[in-house]
Amino acid sequence: MSAPAPSPLAIVDAEPLPRQEEVLTDAALAFVAELHRRFTPRRDELLARRAERRAEIARTSTLDFLPETAAIRADDSWQVAPAPAALNDRRVEITGPTDRKMTINALNSGARVWLADFEDASAPTWENVVLGQLNLIAAYTRSIDFTDPGSGKSYALRPNEELATVVMRPRGWHLDERHLVDADGRAVPGALVDFGLYFFHNAQRLLDLGKGPYFYLPKTESHLEARLWNDVFVFAQEYAGIPQGTVRATVLIETITAAYEMEEILYELRDHAAGLNAGRWDYLFSIVKNFRDGGARFVLPDRNAVTMTAPFMRAYTELLVRTCHKRGAHAIGGMAAFIPSRRDAEVNKVAFEKVRADKDREANDGFDGSWVAHPDLVPIALESFDRVLGDKPHQKDRLREDVHVDAADLIAVDSLEAKPTYAGLVNAVQVGIRYIEAWLRGLGAVAIFNLMEDAATAEISRSQIWQWINAGVEFENGDRATPELARKVAAEELDAIRKEIGEEAFAAGHWQEAHDLLLRVSLDEDYADFLTLPAYEQLRG
Repeated sequence: MSAPAPSPLAIVDAEPLPRQEEVLTDAALAFVAELHRRFTPRRDELLARRAERRAEIARTSTLDFLPETAAIRADDSWQVAPAPAALNDRRVEITGPTDRKMTINALNSGARVWLADFEDASAPTWENVVLGQLNLIAAYTRSIDFTDPGSGKSYALRPNEELATVVMRPRGWHLDERHLVDADGRAVPGALVDFGLYFFHNAQRLLDLGKGPYFYLPKTESHLEARLWNDVFVFAQEYAGIPQGTVRATVLIETITAAYEMEEILYELRDHAAGLNAGRWDYLFSIVKNFRDGGARFVLPDRNAVTMTAPFMRAYTELLVRTCHKRGAHAIGGMAAFIPSRRDAEVNKVAFEKVRADKDREANDGFDGSWVAHPDLVPIALESFDRVLGDKPHQKDRLREDVHVDAADLIAVDSLEAKPTYAGLVNAVQVGIRYIEAWLRGLGAVAIFNLMEDAATAEISRSQIWQWINAGVEFENGDRATPELARKVAAEELDAIRKEIGEEAFAAGHWQEAHDLLLRVSLDEDYADFLTLPAYEQLRG
């Protein structure tokens, strides 16, 4: 690395953490400060552009492939850089936050890749931000272990050759890190904090291990945002004195606008691109957010009724596979969020069958790998992809030239026959309150009703409540979606939680706060772009 100058960044409103000095070194903070100086102004411009594009969608209720980038799509000659050996076989990827226990379990899980998450599966307390970085450093130096204080069970890493390859996910461009500010008191974007600290400490260390600094890029809305990330990578590699192309990035196609720019996103990142991923819940959230003024034809049914076989979701996933394989990139499928029950074998049997069918479909459609949220699901997903891939690391040779997707296909929400239900409203309120309460306690990945929920599922929950009310949806029981009905359901849920967990536990939690925040972002006339923005203002630590 370049010789560090004293960092112009200051740590504010943060209690000292054990061993934080190993992460927040002067040299590391100087690097983050330089990223901030160079790239935050462009980040700000791109966030403003998001608002302009959203206003245009509100005016037209449509989207199309970009005419100004047609030449990139038409040029068959370009490909992304070949995958490095450590990212060539990605048939099963496990996701989760970077606490010590999860770090060890995910690396040991048998999955080919671990998405080490500083984004939707992690509430961004300063402790999670800093100690998560420390846990990854400790994993690479094999100095990490964990003993469960309750059970006394000890956890340790398997041999290096048996460990999953880490692909780290920083926060999205829209989130700032309030605990790290420049000389003007301006917060540094969370994305640059997460990327900068991880890259600074681990890039060379990972190269020495035969791997590299690999990233998942969330919430991307355009190829210009991908171009910004590419420029960050070029600068960082130059700063560190490591070869260009060492960094590899997989972009989550989890916004509706990005679905129209998949080829352009790969093109912008072509020297650093490792693939695209189909992020289901954020994708649905993005459709609601962008087309919330579009009338009845954009009203989604209950989230669990929007399966991946819905025509507009098939169009999205099949276009993703075709685009990736045309350009030599990996296509990674969506999340199996089921959490096995230790008490109910029948629940497990039904859920495992659904997971198997989902992963079979993805493998047969041409995906090169897929996500799971729990180690017990790794063998199921592995079996689905092993059956199709055999000894091959991927199936990029399946070009899916049979796939033809028109612009209108991606937003044909009204092709669904399912309708919103009263039970769907109740579930959205239940998941929203329970998830937000856990998030406010610093937990980003939460098991609720045997599903691993993260910020994306909370976003779709509150978005559907907002959409159904604003569309005046009438449920099958004759009730109409109104603010009053949402408040009634939320009050009933709060009362049910109080009875379920007891007065003492209820008082110790953030239940009223979570209830109030869910109703605020579900009922306010001005739709909040991201639930996590007002929630972050209430997050302690």
